[in-house]
Formats: sequence, structure tokens, C-alpha cells
Amino acid sequence: MIGIIRKSSAISINPHRVLALNQSQKTSFCNLDLLNLPVLHPSVLPRHKTRSFLTKQSRKSLSTIMSRIPGNHTADHYEIPQILKPRTVVKKVVAKEQAEGEGATVRRSIGRPEHKSLDPFLMLDYATVAPPARFPFHPHRGIETVTYGLEGDITHEDFDGRKGIIRPGDVQWMTVGRGIIHAGKPIGDSANKNFQLWINLSSKDKMVDPSYQEIQSENIKRVQINGIEVRIIAGEAFGVRSPIYTRTPTMYLDFTMNPGAQLHQPIPEDWNAFFYVIEGEGVFGDEGSVPFSSHHNLVLSNGDGVSVWNKSGRLLRFLLIAGQPLNEPVVQYGPFVMNTREEIRQAFEDYQLCKNGFEKASSRR
Repeated sequence: MIGIIRKSSAISINPHRVLALNQSQKTSFCNLDLLNLPVLHPSVLPRHKTRSFLTKQSRKSLSTIMSRIPGNHTADHYEIPQILKPRTVVKKVVAKEQAEGEGATVRRSIGRPEHKSLDPFLMLDYATVAPPARFPFHPHRGIETVTYGLEGDITHEDFDGRKGIIRPGDVQWMTVGRGIIHAGKPIGDSANKNFQLWINLSSKDKMVDPSYQEIQSENIKRVQINGIEVRIIAGEAFGVRSPIYTRTPTMYLDFTMNPGAQLHQPIPEDWNAFFYVIEGEGVFGDEGSVPFSSHHNLVLSNGDGVSVWNKSGRLLRFLLIAGQPLNEPVVQYGPFVMNTREEIRQAFEDYQLCKNGFEKASSRR
């Protein structure tokens, strides 16, 4: 069985609107009946120039790691891995559009009623942000957020004054830890499109100091072989590994396959994994199964690898994302994700009183 969280452990609240409230509304968060907030305990989990994104930097609290390693690799030969326990698609979710932030739309495929989470993943959005839409300042605690640019440029700013631009193909891997308040909006007149993935942090990492890792598009490791191109955002493919450090062990791969190409990709056997189809149509997991097209999220069974076939006459592009499940209790309230109700109360208190990681929150209210 796979680690799909089947019972909600989150109050339904827009994760990007916590700060878009007046002071009296903020204070009311303390009065919420968090004692009735459901907790998902692991016992009920199924087992199984180099341009810097940040243009302003401080030496005080946040650290940034930037990859400056050329990314292109062309392989003439690669030994096809032997997959003894092939994974198949066990759940499919079509990502439907919904409103988010201020005027933005997202296609959310993880973090919605029929697909609440997939341990350790809490949310996956395919976001479209067309001016004047934006994501206003909002806080986070206890997670990592991964932003992967697709089209257009989007600015990012946090509560410590750091500002920068995420361009198409760029990756920002933000470890929120004890707390960050940030915002984003598109540049110019064109819409920005990006993926945002939320990854849960283990209890030992939820209160680490926040930090950024980033890779500019041209420095992302790439491999081309047998009609397949892969951009290795995290983890490994075809013997090439990303420099991104993942506190929660994670694989994040962006594949493009020519017509007639086939892929065989190993995945650690005890990790949870899914595909997200960006464009085109492909056969996933079982060569005899029906093809899936864009905006399908396909959850995989357990196994040591997965296969994909492009039997269509056009390019197929998709994400393959996998992660090691934490098997810990999850208590989520909007952008705060902790292990207990008391930790959620503490997160709101820290944010409202500007302490314990939110000392500079007052400047972004």
C-alpha cells in the first residue's frame, strides 16, 4: 500500500490569505477551537554570470546555496535499469482550476478534498498569475516550498528585505523551518506560470533556521538520451545527480519524451511517488493501460521503478516526483504545518507577537 493520507488533518483555509486580514481578524485566530483539529497519527498511515535569485542578502539569518555547475549531459549509452517491482497508477486526479492569492488561479492536484496529501507532499499547484494578480505577504512554518518557473517572470520578496526574480526554468527551494513571511507577483504584462510544491518537514527539522537553495535554469543538470531529456531538479536520473540538498529525501524530475521513446526510471521502493502531466499524452506504469493527458496527477503503487511510453505523435512532458514518507502526525492550519495542536497554537502566537522566527513580521502586515 502507499502512503496516501485519506483523512483530512487540515482546516480548510486559503494558505496564501492569512496576512490579508485586519488586526482584529488576526487576533481571532487565537480563539479558534483548535482542540477539534483532527490529527493524523502515523499508526493510521498506510506504510509501504551566475545570476543570483536573491538580489539583496543578509548575513544574519537566511542562507542561500547557489549551483554554478554547468548542467548539460549527453549520453550515447545508458544501461536500462532492471525493475523487479514495477509501479503502476493506482489513483488519478485531474487538477481543476480554483482561485488563489489575489486574482491568481491554480490547478491544485494535491491538497484538495479528493487528494489531501501524499506523505511527505502536502500541496502541488500549477499556478497562473496574470497582472494585477499576486500572492500577498503570508507566513509559513514547518515545511519546504519548491517553486519551479515555467513561463514569465515573477518577483519574490521576504520579510527580511530579500528580493529577486524567478524566471522560466529557475528553481527556488525554500526551507521555511521556524518561519518565513513572503510574497510574489508577476513582472510586466504577461502571465507567470509555475509549479509550487509543499514538502513536509520532520519534527526534528520544523524549527530549523530558514534557508534558500536556488538553481538558475541553465545550471540545472540535464541529460539527453534515446529521445528523452530530463531536467534533474532533485534526486538522480541516468546516473546524474542534482546538487539540491533535500532535508526530506525527495526526487523531482522534469521529463520530455519524443514520440516513440520509452523511459525506465528507478525509484526507492519505500518512497511515495506520482506523475504530473504537463503536456502531451503518455502511457504510465503499464504499457497496456490507457494514456493520460495534461493536468492529470497520477499516484503510483509501491515498487522499485516505473516505466513510461510515448505512443503519440507529439512531445510528452511530465514531472516525476517522489519522496520518503515521514510517517508522523500532521496538523495543518493554512500555511502552518506541525505535529500537534499545541504547536499550531504556538505558531499563531509567535506570528502575532512577532517572536521565535517572526520577529520581523510587523514590517509586512
